[in-house]
Order: sequence, then C-alpha cells, then structure tokens
Amino acid sequence: MVLLIQIILFMLDILDYYITLISDFVCGYPLFFLLIGGGLFLFIYSGAVSLRRLPCAISALKAKSDSKNGQISSAEALASVVAATVGMGNIAGVAIALVLGGPGAIFWMWVSAIVGMCTKYHEGVLAIMYRGKDSNGTVQGGPMYILERGLGRKWKPLAVFFAVAGMFGTLCIMNANQLTEAVVTTFTTPEWISSSSILASVSGFTGLNNELSFRLLFGILMASIVAVVVLGGIKRIATIASKLVPFMVSFYFILVLYIIINNISDVPAVFGSIFSEAFNLDAGIGALAGIAIIGARRAALVNDAGIGTASMMHGASKNSEPVREGLVAMLGPSIDSGLVCTLTALAILLCGDISVEGVKGLEIAMKAFRGAIPFGDYLLMVVVLCFAFSSMFTYSYYGTKCANYLFGARYAQYYTYFFILTLILFAVVPLKAAMGLCDLFYGLMAFPSMIAIVALSPKVKAATKEYFARKS
Repeated sequence: MVLLIQIILFMLDILDYYITLISDFVCGYPLFFLLIGGGLFLFIYSGAVSLRRLPCAISALKAKSDSKNGQISSAEALASVVAATVGMGNIAGVAIALVLGGPGAIFWMWVSAIVGMCTKYHEGVLAIMYRGKDSNGTVQGGPMYILERGLGRKWKPLAVFFAVAGMFGTLCIMNANQLTEAVVTTFTTPEWISSSSILASVSGFTGLNNELSFRLLFGILMASIVAVVVLGGIKRIATIASKLVPFMVSFYFILVLYIIINNISDVPAVFGSIFSEAFNLDAGIGALAGIAIIGARRAALVNDAGIGTASMMHGASKNSEPVREGLVAMLGPSIDSGLVCTLTALAILLCGDISVEGVKGLEIAMKAFRGAIPFGDYLLMVVVLCFAFSSMFTYSYYGTKCANYLFGARYAQYYTYFFILTLILFAVVPLKAAMGLCDLFYGLMAFPSMIAIVALSPKVKAATKEYFARKS
C-alpha cells in the first residue's frame, strides 16, 4: 500500500498540469452550459416547478412509503442524498470559490441551487419511472437504468460510460483530502510534526516525510471508521444519515448565527458585495464569465444536480409515485447549495481573508471560525467531521451501484473494499491534483445524465400534469 501511494504521488506530480488542464476544459464552459443551461431549460419547460411546487414538496416529505419495491423511505433517501451533498464542498468548496472567484461566485451558486432544484425534481421522477433490477433481482435506480430503459437499449453504451465515470467520480477525493487537511491544521503544528518520534518511525518505514506519514495514519483511521458503516449496506447508511443530517446542519447554523449576530453591522455590505461582484463588468465580460463558471462548477460538486447520483439513491425509495419522489428530491439543493453554502459564505466574508495566493480550501474557513468564535476551529471540526463522514458513507453506495451495473451484484462488494482503501490514498495526495480529478470525473458523469434528463423531460412533464390533475 505504501509503495502504491509513493508511485501514485510521483505520477500525480508529473501529471498534475495535464489533469488540471483537462479538468478546466471539461468543467469550464461545457459543464457550465450543460448544468446551468440545461437546468434553465428544465426550469422554463416545467413552468418553474421548483418554485411553484415547493409547498407540495414539503408535504410529500411526510408521505408514507407505499411500495414493496426499494429498501428505504423517501425521507431516508433525501437524508442520504443531503448527507452526501452537505459535505466538504459546502465548506472547502465554498472557500475555494471565494478565493478563485470572489464574493460574486456565491450568487452563481444560488442560481445553480434554483435550477438545480428543478433538475433534481426531474431526476427523482425518472428514478422511480425507469427503475431496473440488478443481477440479484433487487430493484435499482440511476442514470444507467434511465438511459437503458427510458431511451432504449441502443443507449446502453452511454449508460456504461456513466457507470465507469461514476465508479471514479464518487470516490471521496475532496472529502478525504480536505478532512485530513483540517485535522493537520487544527490538531498539529509544524514543530510537533517534525519532532514526533512516532511519525519519525513511520517515516523510516514508509519513506514518506513526517507530514505525509501523519496523513497516512489519519487516512487509515478514517478508512476504518467508514468501513464500519458502509459494509452494513444501504439500510445502515440511510439510518445513520437520517440521524446525522439534522444534527450537523442545525449545529452549523448555530455557529454561523453567532458570527452573524456579532458582526450584524457588516452583513448588508457582505450581501452587497455578493450581488455587485456577480455582475461586475470592470474587468470585462471574460472575467464575469469566469466568476459565473467558478460558482457553478463548485455548486455542481455541492448539490450534485444533473450529475446523476441522486437518482441512484431515490431509485431505492419505497415509493410507487414518481412525481412524489421528484418533489422530495428537489428539496436537496435548497438545503445544500441554498442554506449551508450561504452560511459558509457569510462566515468567511464576515471574518475571513480570501485574498490569498493559490488554491486554498478548508484552511480559509478554519481561520475565519478561529478568529470569530472562542475555540471556533475546534467547533468547526465537529461540523467538518460530520460533513465529511456523512458524504463518504453515501458516496460509497453510489460507486457500488455503478459497479453493480457493470459487473453484477456478486462482484460489486469488491468495489466497496476498493473505495475504503482509496480514502487512505486521497488523504495524502495534493489538493490541486485531487480537485482536478474530482471535477473531471464529475463532469464526465454529468454529460450522459443530463442527456437522459433533457431527452425524457416530456415524460416528466406529462407525469407532473397527470399527478396534480389527480390531486386537485
């Protein structure tokens, strides 16, 4: 394992430039127009369903399961999806967006949340409408089945393409990397790392320096914790997610509310900078487009709308009504890209410093909370741990479903072991390379997923019309 990490680190050091170059292309204008443009089309075509039907979505969340197909309830499916999306991207991803794009990037994250709700609605509807079965006869959902069953067998190659990209895109590259960074920043000092006899012993055995040895040890601990949960399957993941999500979002809200109250006079200026810099033409149209792309790109990693992951989880719901599942699904982006990302942005803009060089993520947020709240960095670490681990639990399920589709249920379990081992690797790799890989695979997942959603949007519209006509 150590030799493998050394080889991969060496390769990433060589390939870092090319990974970033390809990722920036795929996740630049193409991904922006695909997710935001496609989402706007769905928003208009559906008659702004994400805004008009929001009260119905809240009511749908309370509905009882009415189908023997599936493994979890609609509420548990939403909690599991939010557990995945309310992750490190909501803290580290927002910090990165602010550093790279300034306050204006947050406005475009809000835009992404609104159109993302509509995209998630379509994903939820299609997840139930075109469910399939795996080699064990268990009901499954996801873009693979939507493409193959909804558009026909000739689309199977695109379904396979999604599943391959999904196996790698759902590896917790950003979460493992940034959680490790948070632990290093909060609980260690350069002096302790350089003088630790334990780390020196590990370094002597592995050939890594002391800091990388610490990251390696934490990666092993992190992988062990995740293994306890994910090896229990979807029901254990959903049970833990349904309990963890309300706690972590509420606790984070309280922390940021404390910051807002203590800096209430600066809040109007912060919101003013978000709106003014979102449309700032002083640096030209190109700079404005760059800010919009940065915001949308980071939002894609936050709410997953159009990426295809949500339909895999909602496809496991014990729900026979596609539209009701879609209504539940569309609540996700309002929580992650809407509420939680706004909380992070306010905390950093009120008390942090985004005028730094290079790609900085969680470190920016940790410094902001440390300066704003007594023991703020330690309190934020509680949130970070919840966010990161909740994402890892759910993403393991997504990747396993992709492996299930490709290789059958019998061999899918081996992917879970692979997923757990990669957490150790991603605890050690550099942030820039990790972010590039994460963005790239997510972009590749989005293309087949959005093609299926847009192509089948007339089916969703017809089902929506029939559902609400029946309910009226």
